[in-house]
Amino acid sequence: MVVRIRLRSGRRVSHKQGKNRHLALALAALIWPAALSAYVLGFWRLADDIGVAGGFGIADGVFSHWQVWLALGGLLSVTALLLNRYGRLGMVRMPNSWFSWMSSFGRRS
Repeated sequence: MVVRIRLRSGRRVSHKQGKNRHLALALAALIWPAALSAYVLGFWRLADDIGVAGGFGIADGVFSHWQVWLALGGLLSVTALLLNRYGRLGMVRMPNSWFSWMSSFGRRS
């Protein structure tokens, strides 16, 4: 006995660039507050180390260091920036190397 299942053809897959731009903008909008929170926790921990702020809530572990919080805030900020750029323009142009991008930083193109 042979059983044949007929499936209807669905929508064709789109091959255009920037087809998930609305999702990138939504995710970037959610990442900005997380980056701000990481910066606040980093500066709070730094102020606690200096002695000008109250005790920091996390006493032990990886997240008890201010460097980790500031690095996490920077990473989240760059991620949100790239997602915003992709959401607005539909493409993300990454530099060939980090040094070439840094050497052209501030120049108008």
